[in-house]
Amino acid sequence: MASSPEGFRNFYGRRKGKQLRPSQQRYLAEDLGRLRPAGVSPDTNPSRARVDPASWFGDARPLWLEIGFGGGEHMVDQAAAHPEVGLIGAEPFINGVAMALGRIRSAGVENVRVHDGDVRDLFDVLPDACIDRAFLLYPDPWPKARHHRRRFVTPEHLGPLARVMRPGAEFRVATDIPDYVRQTMEEVPPAGFDCLNPDPADWHTAWDDWVRTRYEAKALREGRRPHYLTFIRRA
Repeated sequence: MASSPEGFRNFYGRRKGKQLRPSQQRYLAEDLGRLRPAGVSPDTNPSRARVDPASWFGDARPLWLEIGFGGGEHMVDQAAAHPEVGLIGAEPFINGVAMALGRIRSAGVENVRVHDGDVRDLFDVLPDACIDRAFLLYPDPWPKARHHRRRFVTPEHLGPLARVMRPGAEFRVATDIPDYVRQTMEEVPPAGFDCLNPDPADWHTAWDDWVRTRYEAKALREGRRPHYLTFIRRA
């Protein structure tokens, strides 16, 4: 994914799907503005200056990042279970953003911030070693070999992720695609991470606090087995 001379990045994937329901349009109009993390958008921070995430939550709480939160099921559940943590989610698909906003409103959680765009916008402005946990759950598999460079588990994404994660921070990856597992195991450790469950026999055991997403439910219906990989940011 090369950047253009003007600094714009190529983006692969959908930005919008089917027509939003009136309630979802209302969530976007009423809630998204106050939940966006300040200083992330190039429109509001054209210099891409570093931001202070403590200003998003009012204190210097631990920060967790979900990369591509889909419909927000996992993100909102984690926010409700861990009110002491600040959850930052990045999702460019506006239909998923609208679904997540509805879940945030229904759950009444206040410790979530939503970036409705590319996670690389966050990587541009977050300070070093500020993220305590990151999640990559059922990312776009880009199954064709010529598209594997579009996957998140490439140096272009993993280098910036490693920069913003503190030493000892946990990086969780869930996928139902065996070849995505292969690439994850090849690319993530060289980026500065140690795998906590390198034995393939352990890859099908979910985390104790795992919440099944709609993507996992679809995978199981279609006969694909989930894999759960856990990494720790190397010191």
